[in-house]
Amino acid sequence: MADHFSDGFSMDTLLAAAATGFGGAVVPPIVQTSLFSFDNYQAFEDRMAGRSGDPLYTRVQNPTVAVLEKMVAEAEEGEAAVGFASGMAAISSTVLALVRPGDRIACVEHVYPDAYRLFERLLRPFGVDISYHSIEQFEDNPDLLEGVKLAYLESPNTVVFQAMDLPKVAAHAKRHGTLTVIDNSWATPVFQRPLSLGIDIVLHSASKYLSGHSDTVAGIVISRSELIDRIRDLSLSLLGGKLAPFEAFLLTRGLRTLGVRMRQHQETANTFIDRLSQNELVRKVMSPGPNTVPGLTGRSGLLSIEFDETVDIPRFADALKLFRLGVSWGGFESLLLPTQIALNQSGEQNSLQRFGVSGRIVRLSLGLEDPNDLWADFEQALTQSVI
Repeated sequence: MADHFSDGFSMDTLLAAAATGFGGAVVPPIVQTSLFSFDNYQAFEDRMAGRSGDPLYTRVQNPTVAVLEKMVAEAEEGEAAVGFASGMAAISSTVLALVRPGDRIACVEHVYPDAYRLFERLLRPFGVDISYHSIEQFEDNPDLLEGVKLAYLESPNTVVFQAMDLPKVAAHAKRHGTLTVIDNSWATPVFQRPLSLGIDIVLHSASKYLSGHSDTVAGIVISRSELIDRIRDLSLSLLGGKLAPFEAFLLTRGLRTLGVRMRQHQETANTFIDRLSQNELVRKVMSPGPNTVPGLTGRSGLLSIEFDETVDIPRFADALKLFRLGVSWGGFESLLLPTQIALNQSGEQNSLQRFGVSGRIVRLSLGLEDPNDLWADFEQALTQSVI
């Protein structure tokens, strides 16, 4: 990898060599305990008074979780990080630590559907004002964020995968004293590091690429120390969405191979995009490439395609052999999500409906299978689905 950190090592080396020093163990131990005791009165008093940082209770801190937090903070070039039990716990805990009734949130359009539900079902009834804006509005209107407490961003955003000029948006936000939060799950720190571009807070659904094995549900937030301290003190301790030691252990394992996995996902995505762009049944391919915006140095394996009217999408989905139908992404397996299923989801309006996503779009999560095998499967299914 081309990028090197302040110690001169690349990210691959940084992640592979991290978390050593536990009595010679190359894998950090799982500290499976609910509480930590103290050897003497003074040590206990110092911890309770905030004069020491010794572990106290796993709801707030745990050595195995701390290893993961340090690894991700270094990878994202942040000062500190805090882990959570899910991506939504990371999102909700961050927003609730920073926003109060009467504050304003400016959110990017085509946001993750459950983040949209959080804003509409929980925050708006509690008196938080939320507005939604296109990426072009965030980039081109310097005064969009005037009076806004928090700008909630994704780059690229969900399903349609539009990328944002983060340095430009960060500059607008700083001019108005607006905090910026971005979900960086798609690019990971391998291909984009928003903190270095001026964004205040980065978060991940660590269930996705950071894990890479589809066996963990987790989230993590990275920022400067004072903001992480606030999130840890208010949201982590009082809402209780803590990351368990075993999940932190699994994530540490996944992070060791993050760089090599992301490069394989990118290689497969490039193969698909080259071939899809020449297919007359495909109207559009949605996947931002390297250097389409400042700071984005690669693409992940998550992309969307829009089929023309001659493709029977249910028939296409059922003809696939290697692709599975599912809602998540970022693991070793390849997945398909037809937006028509999400558009027909029961309950209140979701973000896909709100922002007019076409039912002709399918989202692909390209896994770690052989790219040619995946393409052959995709092509045979497409042949069978033409009306």
